[in-house]
Amino acid sequence: MLSPREELMQLLRTLNLGQMAAMVESTALRAAKEGLTHEAFLLEMVRGEQAAKHTRRINRLISQSDLPIGKTFSNLEMHRFDAVTKLRIDELKSCTFLKEAVNIVAIGNPGAGKSHLASALGYALIDAGHPVKFVTTSALMQQLLAAKRDLRLPKEIAKLDRYECLILDDIGYVQHDRDEMEVLFTLLAERYERKSVVITTNLVFSEWDRIFKDPMTTAAAIDRVVHHSVVLDLMKVESYRAETAKEKLKNQS
Repeated sequence: MLSPREELMQLLRTLNLGQMAAMVESTALRAAKEGLTHEAFLLEMVRGEQAAKHTRRINRLISQSDLPIGKTFSNLEMHRFDAVTKLRIDELKSCTFLKEAVNIVAIGNPGAGKSHLASALGYALIDAGHPVKFVTTSALMQQLLAAKRDLRLPKEIAKLDRYECLILDDIGYVQHDRDEMEVLFTLLAERYERKSVVITTNLVFSEWDRIFKDPMTTAAAIDRVVHHSVVLDLMKVESYRAETAKEKLKNQS
């Protein structure tokens, strides 16, 4: 026959309350030492379980997101951005843009910090409990093209729908053929006014015909992306890699 404590531990594990089971002994000792009431003891146990479940969920979301490791706001060099951009970034950190399916478009030259900024925003969204997916545009296009060939494109796009925010990195670096353009447009059209997309690109909107080829499709794509959007103009931000190279040369002279 199980003792009351053994039965308690067994029940907690059966109910998938592993953190509470792990806390029983230490929390009970503290409760006795500090004279905690039964309610206070139970509250400590529940708080511990809630914190553990939150941590596990965040870790799971990070694992599923494919976000670049370590690219967070903690090491993003915000001083490189102008005052307007800093203000907009601070507003985006609240994550409220997801409620209205607002898109974010970061436009800048190579090395301006677009991908790091998009990644940092992704981590902030996950910290708030929102599912995020980070993917290079070229990799996603190949994934969607394969799905189209297998007649499962709608199903593949539906899988992406579970992510409240989809981060498409380096959209301007891909010179799309017509099939790639079509699946990209389909994806943007499906998420329009439903789920947010964060796009990083080295091309200003007037150059997006290099992506979508057809003028009408280009206009339609831009309309869907920009209609509800925040545009971060980083074109005047000097390349981080160029700055580093200059500093290195300066130190060597």
